[in-house]
Amino acid sequence: MPLLAQQTSAEKYRITAKKATGALKVDGVLDEGDWAAAVDISGFVQNFPDEGQAALASTTVKMLYDETFLYIAAICENPTEAEYTISSLRRDFGFEQNDAFAVYIDPFDDRTNGFMFSVNPYNVQLEALIFNGSQTAEDWDNIWFSKTQQEEGYWTVELAIPFKTLRYEDDKPFWRINFGRNDRTNFERSTWVPVPINFGITSLAFTGYMDWEQEPATPGANLAFIPYLAGGVSKDHQRNGNAAFTNGIGFDAKVGVTPGLNLDLTVNPDFSQVEVDQQQTNLNRFELFFPERRQFFLENNDLFGDFGFRNIRPFFSRRIGIASDSLGRTRENRILGGARLSGKLNQDWRVGLLTMQTQEDEDIGVPTQNFTVATFQRRVFGRSNIAGIFVN
Repeated sequence: MPLLAQQTSAEKYRITAKKATGALKVDGVLDEGDWAAAVDISGFVQNFPDEGQAALASTTVKMLYDETFLYIAAICENPTEAEYTISSLRRDFGFEQNDAFAVYIDPFDDRTNGFMFSVNPYNVQLEALIFNGSQTAEDWDNIWFSKTQQEEGYWTVELAIPFKTLRYEDDKPFWRINFGRNDRTNFERSTWVPVPINFGITSLAFTGYMDWEQEPATPGANLAFIPYLAGGVSKDHQRNGNAAFTNGIGFDAKVGVTPGLNLDLTVNPDFSQVEVDQQQTNLNRFELFFPERRQFFLENNDLFGDFGFRNIRPFFSRRIGIASDSLGRTRENRILGGARLSGKLNQDWRVGLLTMQTQEDEDIGVPTQNFTVATFQRRVFGRSNIAGIFVN
């Protein structure tokens, strides 16, 4: 019933993104003439604690765009003028535990997959992929820009999101969108399009429409190439051993095949830049499923990793790159290379194909291994889907 009610009322939630006529400086100060002429929206309503009531902390949002960026600005009032609640200054902070503003974008109008960008009053950024309608993958990182300014009784935020960061069809006249505000200081959560209290405000089922004044430019070739060169030397001075040298060279690449389909390539990856896992103590006989943090595996990771159950999965990408030696111990197994094609074919179809090859290591008795996975997801009805996976 809430979904049916939302579908009938969503039309009244529309915002027009006007094309900027001049250069915009992302500084959190909305003093350019284009911002004065931009369409603004307000009237946020509470998701929590008083569902449907007008937000006590009002928020005003404006949108612009040019050939390269989508710009979003917000003025977030602080009626009590209390100190802002900030639990962490670390990137990808927990939205629920901080004062923050967020935008939820669904460029394909499937109300299932999209993007989230959030900023707190101290300009700490959080970005995530939205999948399965409302779930978020915060380990996804990409390039975008923001700036905030704190004033007496309110704070402002200005975002500039490159079109190349997003996946979208350039001939679509509108995107689905919603804006959220977590006012932790005043114990309030609010959104532009009302979201029932029993839903998270990331839910793409409750979104309005962003209309383009003119169709946005085609993002063009989207290519990222990240090479690396690493070396090291170690020596056991107590045993007066010989120096041992290590070296490595390789690269990662990301290619936008179509606006919705992405190709990731890797050769002799190193992954030393990946954030370390949080230490856990395992007191049972079942293995731990640490989250995937390697950028190569992150985009559209739900296509590959959402099958099965919590402790039984037909495919878990963290197993690629580790192996059991002849004594049953878990050891690192170097990855020689791999390719990963994933994303949306159109509004109804998502596909994924992954293949990776690991190196033989005779010293620990590990043979070379190949991992190949193919998966699809087909939307049915409004926001349901059917999916399948092949694992070799």
